[in-house]
Amino acid sequence: MKRYKTVDDYIANADTWQAELKRLREILNTTALTEDVKWGAPCYTYKGKNIIGLAAFKGWACLWFHQGATAAFGKLTAGRQREYAAHIASAKRDDTKQKRINKVLPMIAAGIGLHDKYRDC
Repeated sequence: MKRYKTVDDYIANADTWQAELKRLREILNTTALTEDVKWGAPCYTYKGKNIIGLAAFKGWACLWFHQGATAAFGKLTAGRQREYAAHIASAKRDDTKQKRINKVLPMIAAGIGLHDKYRDC
């Protein structure tokens, strides 16, 4: 795997998913995260800590979370993880996605599922 020195180089040399990588990059650059390249791939940091990585593979493009919400999210059941992912992905506008993310992060950190308040009705 080639190690790129800039995010522009990484995206320009991606065999697939260039449009998706550009869009994800646009979204990430609207946050307080700092764009960097680590291990030859885009990495977004906050106060020097790795938060989000961006990558493209043959069959998919992805974001992965290094710290913070990654650990809490990983502790959720697979069903709860799917609920959160579907809820955020279903927003059509970027600002709506950001609002949803901001709203659910404390719930994820607390280990609460998106629809838990309706489970015991």
